[in-house]
Amino acid sequence: MCTFANRLISPNNKLRIIVGGMVGQFPLGGVAWDYFHYLLGLSELGHDVYYHEDTWCWPFDPVKGFPSDDPTYAINFLRSFFRQHAPHLADRWHFLFLHEQSFGMERSRFDEIARTADVFLNVSGASFFPEALNPSAIKVFMDTDPGYNQIMLHERHKWSQNVDRWCQQVASHDRHLTYAENIYADDCLLPRLDFDWRPTRCVVTLPPWESIRQQPPPANAPFTTVMSWTFFGGPLTYNGREYGAKGPEFNRFNDLPKRSKVPIFVAIAGQHKPGAEIVAAGWNMADGWPLTLTPESYMKFIADSAGEWSVAKNVYVAPRTGWFSCRTACYLAAGRPAVVQETGWSEYVPAGEGIIAFNTLEECLDALDRVTADPHRHRTAAYEIAREYLAADRVLPPMIETIFSTERILPPGKQINEQRATSNEQ
Repeated sequence: MCTFANRLISPNNKLRIIVGGMVGQFPLGGVAWDYFHYLLGLSELGHDVYYHEDTWCWPFDPVKGFPSDDPTYAINFLRSFFRQHAPHLADRWHFLFLHEQSFGMERSRFDEIARTADVFLNVSGASFFPEALNPSAIKVFMDTDPGYNQIMLHERHKWSQNVDRWCQQVASHDRHLTYAENIYADDCLLPRLDFDWRPTRCVVTLPPWESIRQQPPPANAPFTTVMSWTFFGGPLTYNGREYGAKGPEFNRFNDLPKRSKVPIFVAIAGQHKPGAEIVAAGWNMADGWPLTLTPESYMKFIADSAGEWSVAKNVYVAPRTGWFSCRTACYLAAGRPAVVQETGWSEYVPAGEGIIAFNTLEECLDALDRVTADPHRHRTAAYEIAREYLAADRVLPPMIETIFSTERILPPGKQINEQRATSNEQ
C-alpha cells in the first residue's frame, strides 16, 4: 500500500504541492490563467506551492506561429507572469527545456523541493514526473480535456503519436481527477474504464479580476469569446460514433449573427480555421493570438466585453460530460455574464442569472436578450457564481480531500448495490 494511504488531511494541513502544466509550451494569455489559477489558489490557501514544466516538446512561439527550438520566448513569458501577477512565487517555477536545460529555479534546488513534495498536481497530465519526486508524493492526473482523454484511453487510436506511452503515463498516476463532472450520471456517454475518476471543476482566483469587476464594460461592448480552432489527428470514434472539436458545434449556430440584435465578436486562433466562411456568415471575427497574446491582453479582452458567448467542443457536448470552461470562470470572476453551451454543467453550477446555458439557437437568442435587458443584475450574479462555485476556497479544499481519500468513487447505483451487499454480509 502507498505510504500516503492513511494520511489524515484537514483544512489546516499545509502541503508542499508541485503544480505541473504546459504554459511554457503554449505561452498565451488564456493558457497562463488556466494553469496558474491553481498555483495562485493553492498559495492563497497557505500551501507551499511550486510550478514545474517538463513536456519534452519544443515550445510554441505565437509570434512566429509555430514551435521553436529556442525557449527564449517561453522563458520570458513565464518570468513576466510571475513578476507581474505573483511576485511571491517569482522564485518558485522550474521549466525544463527538452528534459535537459533548467530555467527559473536551479535544478539542484528544485530537486530538493521535489524530494519533499506531498503532491504532484499534473494539470492536463502534460508534464513528466520530476525525476527527484518524493516516492510518497501523490501523483495526480488532472483531466481537463474530458471526452477526448477517456475515448483515447479506451480506443488507443493509432493516429495519435505515442498513444500507448501516453496511456501508460496516465495510468501511472495515483489519482485521476476530471472536469467531466457528469461522468457518473446515466446520461453521460463516456467510457470510464477501470479508472477511479474523481470529478472536480476548474478554479479561478478572484483578486486578479477585482479591478475589472468594479468597472462596467464600455458602451456597446459586444459579447465575445476566444477559442482555438483545433482538430484531431484522425477520427475520434467510440461506440460507432465520431466526436469532433469546436467546428461541429460552432456550425450549429452559424446563423446567430444574422438573427441576434446583440453584437458578438469572436477571436479565433488556429491556422486551420475557415476564416473566410466564418466572416461570410456574418460573424465579426479576428485572429485570436494577437488579441490575447499576454495575460494582460487576455484580461483586457474580457474587460472590454459585455459578457461571454461561446460554444464548447463537440466531444464535451455530445457525451454530456459536465465540463465547465476555465475561460468562462475568468469572465464570471470579472463580473462579465456568460451565455455558454450546455455540456451538463448546469447540473452542478446554477444557470439562469449571471450564466445561462443553451442547447439550441432559440435558447441562445433568448439568453442574450435576457442578459442585455438587465446587464447590471447579470454582472452581479456572474461574480456571485464565481465566488460561490469556482473560487479557490470553494474548489480546492474538496479537491485536496478527494486526492487524499482512499475510498473509490463509484457510480451511484453501483455504490448503493455494494453498500447493500455489505449490509447483507453483516
